[in-house]
Amino acid sequence: MHIAVAGNIGAGKTSLTKLLAKHYKWEPHFEEVADNPYLDDFYNQMERWSFNLQIYFLNNRYRQILEIRESGKSIIQDRTIYEDAHIFAPNLHAMGLMTNRDFSNYTGLFELMESLVQPPELLIYLRSSIPNLVKQIHKRGRDYENSISIDYLSRLNERYEAWAHNYTKGKLLIIDVDQLDFVDKPEDLGQVINKIDAEINGLF
Repeated sequence: MHIAVAGNIGAGKTSLTKLLAKHYKWEPHFEEVADNPYLDDFYNQMERWSFNLQIYFLNNRYRQILEIRESGKSIIQDRTIYEDAHIFAPNLHAMGLMTNRDFSNYTGLFELMESLVQPPELLIYLRSSIPNLVKQIHKRGRDYENSISIDYLSRLNERYEAWAHNYTKGKLLIIDVDQLDFVDKPEDLGQVINKIDAEINGLF
């Protein structure tokens, strides 16, 4: 079984992925942040490094999906290949931070990869307001995220909502995280697990 957690920067994807992996005994697959050679450069000079960064993510997530399917295990994945292609890359293009030529090249590569992989059985989308995202980003204190603007987060949030609204590749569970603290409050995590149990039971 392949479960994926989606959501904007700071929505709590990694924290929830760890907690659910522990609870369900699923194998977690995380987004490569620490080893990403482009992130610092990207946040300092988005226009120059946007294409390189998105290709790096696309390559990594495609490899992850192949590994997930080949493993035969139940796996929970922190962020999906679809978010890059439907949210982050189009947003950079719309903001004038990725050229038409690079965006066309990126989109063609994604469409080829997408035709060769299967979507997750369940997608969990963590919906968050901008103030909550900003609070969480500041809380974790990653240096390269200090320059993220409210405008950038807002544009991403709008695209996430549109993508979730039109998502038809499999089961979708939307969780509003503004009033939840699933890291420090076991009862909040219990609420999330109950919702996931209901969805998983419906898969079989």
